[in-house]
Amino acid sequence: MSSPFPGMNPYLEDPELWSEVHHRLITAIADALAPSLRPKYYVAIEKRTYLSNIEDSVLVGIPDVTVFSRGLKKSETRSTLTIPSQTEAVTVTIPQPEEIRESYLAIKEVGTGKVVTVLEILFPKNKRAKEGREAYQRKRQQVLASLTNLVEIDLLRTGKPMRIIEKIESDYRILISRSDRRPNASLYAFNLPDQIPSFPLPLQSREPEPLIDLQSLLNGVYDRADFDLRIDYNQEPVVKLSPEDAVWVDELLRNQGLRGTIEE
Repeated sequence: MSSPFPGMNPYLEDPELWSEVHHRLITAIADALAPSLRPKYYVAIEKRTYLSNIEDSVLVGIPDVTVFSRGLKKSETRSTLTIPSQTEAVTVTIPQPEEIRESYLAIKEVGTGKVVTVLEILFPKNKRAKEGREAYQRKRQQVLASLTNLVEIDLLRTGKPMRIIEKIESDYRILISRSDRRPNASLYAFNLPDQIPSFPLPLQSREPEPLIDLQSLLNGVYDRADFDLRIDYNQEPVVKLSPEDAVWVDELLRNQGLRGTIEE
């Protein structure tokens, strides 16, 4: 069954699902772009790696990336030890750093390997404080200071949006920064009830720009991953909705028979 939402499905923002959504969506974009970029360019799926404090990850509880170190059990994250005596040693746990890997797309020139465009889909860690945001912002600044185009897709309502000068309020964003037009950039700002807009992928100046139909690609991910079998639409989304959006979602799901009628 297809996604019941006309645009972004808020249930996919569940931290338990987002890592898979991200992996499948970035692969789907790469596969969709490849034929239109040949023979001058190719699409590479690359990874950014950094160390994060595992204590922060466990307490927040969002497995938005692959973790390559042994974590703590939930019962070990918050514990208070009673010290029996100042002369006796007790066993304590030291937070260990974890290696985080975040994937993104790089459009490269055949032959030279020159990176023409970087396409990012944000993780929850990128929009929170500490290492995840800092690592992403460093990469973002490097791209913006170069001759490489940047496409930044934010399909997460939580966290702090990436900085732009203007104050624009929206649930979701797609930012396109062409290297030859900076500091100006194109921003597609949209909300939960809206369809996700299609957008052009910038390449080198005056070259035709392939159109990315992100809505269709996300719908395809939803279908292939069988998310309809894994999401209970009788429950509220894990990422809280505004009161207005909650009413809209409730009516939408009831009209499609995905949520039971209100009991008297």
